[in-house]
Amino acid sequence: MVVFLLVLVVVLALLGGVHWYVWRRLVRDVTAPGGLPRRIGTAAVVVLPLLSLGALVSARAGVPFPVQQVIAWPGQMWLAVLLYLVLALVVGEAVRPLLRARLARRAPAAAAAPAPAPVVPEAVPVPAAATEPLTEPAPAAPDAATATPVGPETPSDVSRRLFVSRVVGGTAAAVALGTVGYGTYGVLRGPRVKRVTVPLAKIPRAAHGYRIAVVSDIHLGPILGRAHTQRIVDAINSTQPDLIAVVGDLVDGTVENLGPAAEPLARLRARHGSFFVTGNHEYFSGADAWVDHVRELGLRPLRNERLEIPAGFDLAGVDDVAGESEGQGPDFVRALGDRDRARAAVLLAHQPIVVHDAVRHGVDLQLSGHTHGGQLWPGNLLAELANPTVAGLERYGDTQLYVSRGAGAWGPPVRVGAPSDITVVELASKQA
Repeated sequence: MVVFLLVLVVVLALLGGVHWYVWRRLVRDVTAPGGLPRRIGTAAVVVLPLLSLGALVSARAGVPFPVQQVIAWPGQMWLAVLLYLVLALVVGEAVRPLLRARLARRAPAAAAAPAPAPVVPEAVPVPAAATEPLTEPAPAAPDAATATPVGPETPSDVSRRLFVSRVVGGTAAAVALGTVGYGTYGVLRGPRVKRVTVPLAKIPRAAHGYRIAVVSDIHLGPILGRAHTQRIVDAINSTQPDLIAVVGDLVDGTVENLGPAAEPLARLRARHGSFFVTGNHEYFSGADAWVDHVRELGLRPLRNERLEIPAGFDLAGVDDVAGESEGQGPDFVRALGDRDRARAAVLLAHQPIVVHDAVRHGVDLQLSGHTHGGQLWPGNLLAELANPTVAGLERYGDTQLYVSRGAGAWGPPVRVGAPSDITVVELASKQA
């Protein structure tokens, strides 16, 4: 408990510091004290992180689902915008002194430029009758030495520092919003279909070209709902797969709230059926209830079990390692212990980290998700620290591991540098 509290204090302090930095650069440095823009900016920097906190904890706190949906969009989106704002502002710190130095060099040059000579009107002859003294003498023409030249206003006349702060802050905001906007479009548009050929030595000639549609990390929740599921189902069915594998993290919420959003899964079509294994997020959302629900939708859950596919290989699936906290978790002996190792084995397992267990049990191909490919750059660098493979196909001993980037997004519905995908894995027989 003490460790948890210490971590919580560190995280809150870090978030507070980051928001202070954003407020300083985007509010204090570019607005006048006491003005309306500063008051609005300050209020936003206070309210937005509170919405983000609410979006992250509302589901577990039992907040009504309609309220979760209301706060999810601004709260989750701010987290993505904040990430790229900070990155852009940090880069801007290197640009600030360069801009100030350039403006400082231009200011003396502008001051040293000769002032334009005043225009003196040409003398006009005056008739004699008009030479009599007037009651009031005409005002004298201004002395050229005391005349004040009027020239174009330079940035330094306003404030060089303010000008630089506004340029850097405005550019950082534009870059962050543009990046997040494009990343959001990529998620809401739906995943693209990838095709990967995997040669397996034990696959018989009859199974050459067998197609497995792999989809992971759909993450139905307050933001991604029924329309998101329908896009995924349509994309999968368009590939006409022989078998469909849903490899975990289907949902972020209860069956009660998200059951209707998952209903389009009942329209998945494949010659040898659709299969499902749990991911870590199912254990945050009621794993047993979701296993029962996907079974009602026509998918077959594989919970540490195996079956023979008529094409000539074994298909096995294990529970996610997060289930160990509930007395479940992966059981490789139960799923793979007594099988005929002369047959090829394809394993569905949500997290790539179990690949070493797969190697020990003679698995030929493991299909996984979980990593999202990092989802938000530079998150891929962190994902590489925790996973043997972040995305794509790699070999570990005699086992090949394929990791999908996933079809949805967790938290902000944004992906940068890690586009969502559905992968059609085509098995290739070396006997063909």
